[in-house]
Amino acid sequence: MTDLENMLFLKLRPAADHRLADLVAPLLAEGETVLQPYQGLRDGVVFTDRRVIAVNTQGFTGKKKTFVSLPYSRIQAYSVESAGMMDLDSEMQLWFAGLGAVTFQMAAGSDLASLARLIGESVLA
Repeated sequence: MTDLENMLFLKLRPAADHRLADLVAPLLAEGETVLQPYQGLRDGVVFTDRRVIAVNTQGFTGKKKTFVSLPYSRIQAYSVESAGMMDLDSEMQLWFAGLGAVTFQMAAGSDLASLARLIGESVLA
């Protein structure tokens, strides 16, 4: 099991192509839909209608990857920090039961409001 305590994903941007969504496609449950893929320098995060799938790229060649499934049903709390005047990045932090906190730093241009709405609807359902 991957230790998620204080896991941090830096400077995630909306994915410009379908590579990340295609990479996680074999992991999706029947009827599960990718809503928003985000790409970092090497790592990525995919928000589906049921969970967050974190993709950690490892090694020199980047061929080795670790996939971590974080179901919305395990979220106990979350916070959202919007971009400011000097700091254009925004941040979302999710606390998962039994797993710890995961922080996503989103680059400018990310649709944090729709992510917050997705998480809120899932947590409150």
